Parts: sequence; structure tokens; C-alpha cells
Amino acid sequence: MTNPDAPRPRRSSTGAHRTRRLPLHAPQRAWAMSEWALLPLRLFLGVTFVYAGLQKLANPAFTDPASSISIQRQMAFAVTTSPIGGLLAHLVGAARLIGIVLAFGELLVGLGTVLGLWTRVAAAGGLLISLSLFLTVSFHTSPYFTGSDIVFFFAWIPLVVAGGGSRLSVDAKLAQIAARQQGAPPPTLVPIAFATVQSVCGHYDDGRCRALRALCGPAHCPVLAGERPSLYDRRHLDAVDRRTLIAGTSAVVGGIAGALAIGAIAAEGGKLLSSPSGGTGRTLHPTATTGGPTTTTSAPTTATSASAAPTTTTSGPSTTSTHHRGTLLGSASQVPTNQAASFTIPSNGDPGIVVHTQQGAFVAYDAVCPHLGCTVGYAPSMQLIVCPCHGSEFEVLTGDVVSGPAPHGLTKLDLVEEGNGNLYLQ
Repeated sequence: MTNPDAPRPRRSSTGAHRTRRLPLHAPQRAWAMSEWALLPLRLFLGVTFVYAGLQKLANPAFTDPASSISIQRQMAFAVTTSPIGGLLAHLVGAARLIGIVLAFGELLVGLGTVLGLWTRVAAAGGLLISLSLFLTVSFHTSPYFTGSDIVFFFAWIPLVVAGGGSRLSVDAKLAQIAARQQGAPPPTLVPIAFATVQSVCGHYDDGRCRALRALCGPAHCPVLAGERPSLYDRRHLDAVDRRTLIAGTSAVVGGIAGALAIGAIAAEGGKLLSSPSGGTGRTLHPTATTGGPTTTTSAPTTATSASAAPTTTTSGPSTTSTHHRGTLLGSASQVPTNQAASFTIPSNGDPGIVVHTQQGAFVAYDAVCPHLGCTVGYAPSMQLIVCPCHGSEFEVLTGDVVSGPAPHGLTKLDLVEEGNGNLYLQ
């Protein structure tokens, strides 16, 4: 039988209390914590940089000096446009090495960010990569907010400051394992009101902190700071930090080895899948042509008449010079049908591209993409001119934009094919 005098449990006016289960075992009011608020940004940045690194490694043209979309061409163009062009001029010779380091750097930064492994270090690397791309590629983008590199630069800053958080994070998992082995409480952060801190502190006394002999406040609270030996065993925390560092370093070494293996597989796969007849690897050479003065000599002729003595008439050699207006680029035979070749525009030093269309016509454009200044190339399979940096596509016959983010089309150049088989830029 039940005791009628026993106190009955209190019932909420809204019904029985139910504990809500949040995704990823998130604590209540997780939205108030930076580690949860930054999780979507962290995953986006990580996946984006992994993709960017693999894309470079899988594209043989990225490190091919003969390609118009190579890192060498991009750096050579940046020398004349970048605010650090003087420094880049000394690095163009090492463009291939820089391209490989950049690709693997993006891959490592992306993997570290996605996995939450040494997240602050990975974010700092991503910040430096974004800054370098801003200074070399998109510095002159106008208005400035249309350039992606400056946005990526500032997007990395919160992760440098706040770290990767304790969810979906290898760092946090290693810290939890180390704490369990040392018998220390888990280092997971949870949102808590300061009034609750005061109620459990033990040092709070009528608005003052007896531990610090000062007013009680969150700015200098010893419980929140977690640095006073009187509040916990410092030896446990030091041991947890050491174990976490050792385990994290081992994981980083393994991650680097894995990234190198993934990058090598991507590079080899890109070589197998790439077409050996890509037109963007050709460069026009004026010295390969045979245009110029031509000499015509008529053969001796002999006329015989019954009423006249035999006579012989010989025409002396005559020389005819043909003059062409404009700059000789090279022979049209250097550019097969549905292929392209690159050259340098004499008037401004920009890279140029000439395409031999399937209709048999030759068209030429300034190869600088109007979006962020990358050098465009021709994709024979698509029959489009494509920007390798951000994917803008242009119509071959007109240079008009097919798909952005380029704000307008390419600058078309006046190209003439003369009867001697040479291409001239007017």
C-alpha cells in the first residue's frame, strides 16, 4: 500500500518532461557554441580544398609548361598584374614544384579540416593559400566581393581562432581517449549559464569570489578559466595534453602518408584519362613558317619557223615580294582542325589563343579570363573555350559567355589567314 502522507512527484503544467535527442549527440543549446555554429563552414571549406587539390593533381596540363592552362602560364601572367609580381618573377622557374606543393597543400588542408585533425594548423594553411591566390590571381577583381579568394581568406579566420570543435573531430576523439586513460573528466564543452556556475562553484559568496577576493563575474571566473590548481588536479590535464599531442602527431603523419597516396593515384589516373592530342599544348612559332619573298623563273623557250632562223628567247629571273600587314604568328598547319594553340599578344603581352574550328575557320582571342585573370584553354571534346580556375565557358566562334562566373566574353582579335598558309594578327 502507498503512504497517503508521502509527497507526490511534481508534474509540469506542460506534461511529463522529455529529453530531446539532438543530431550528433549535441548538447542542449548547442547553437550558442562556436564549435557547433562553425561546423557547416568547416565541412564546406574542407571538402572544397580536397576537391581543389585533387583537381590539380588529376590534370596533367596543370604542370605542363607547354599548356596554356599550366601553373607556369598563370604565374608568368601574374608577374605583370600581381602586387607581388617582383617576387613571382624569381619563382617562375620553379613553377612546376610550386604547383605540386600547392596541390598537395590544398589536399592536406582539406583533409585536416574535414577530419578535425590539427584543425587550427590546417585552417592557418588554408588561410595562407587563399591569401596567396588573392594576391596573385584575384587582386584586381572589381568589385572586390566578387572574387572568391578574399572570401575564403576571411572564412578561414574563425577556424584559426576557435578551432574545429569537439564534434566530428579526430582531435576531440583523441582527447577523450587520453582523458579516459588518465581517469580525468572528458574535455567536451557544453553551454551553461553563468548563474549555474555560481551555484556550483563553492567560492561564490554574496556577489563576490572568495577564491580571487574580487567581484564574481565571467570575465575572470576561475571555474571558467580552469587554471587554478585548487579547482582540479593539474597533473591530469598535463598528462591528457601530452597524450593527445602524441596521438595527434601520429595521426597527422598517417594522414600525410594517406594524402600523398591519394594524390599519386589522382595524378596517375589523370594521365590515363587525359587526351594526348589536347590542343592547348601547342604554341605558334613564326620561325616555322615559309612565308616571305618568292622567286619565279621562266624556263627557256625555243621557237622555230620555216621562214626564219631558229631563235632562242630566255626570260631573266624575276623576284616578287609579298608584304603582309600585321604580326606573323605562324603557319596555319601548326593548328589542326578542332585544336588550339597559344601565342603572346605583341601589343600588351597577354597570352592569346587561336582555335581552328571544325568549320575550318581560325579565330583568336585574348586568353585572359575576364573573371579573375586566369588563362583560358580550349576543350576539343566540348568545343568550348574554358577557364581552368573557376569553370567559365565561352563560345568558340564569338567568344561570348556560355556559363559564368565570367561577367562578359573574351576579347576577340583580328586574325587573318593569308594565301601563303600563314596566320597574321592585324
